[in-house]
Amino acid sequence: MPTSIRLDPETDRALEELARRSSSTRSELVRRAIRDLLDREQLSPYERVSDLIGSVTGGPPDLSESTGRRFRELLAERKG
Repeated sequence: MPTSIRLDPETDRALEELARRSSSTRSELVRRAIRDLLDREQLSPYERVSDLIGSVTGGPPDLSESTGRRFRELLAERKG
């Protein structure tokens, strides 16, 4: 089904360059971008970041436990 879109000159140039580099048509790139956007929109917030969970290493092992304690200490110091 034919669809017409209007692009600003910068986006149009970028699309043209990407099509040239990837040996794809502009239409194929737009279709792929729309499909990718639709796929992402259907993910839950957890699914969007699930690949990041557990990916950080280092730091104190009790960070989540000591954070609450340290926060209470900071509040107590401010009070006086």
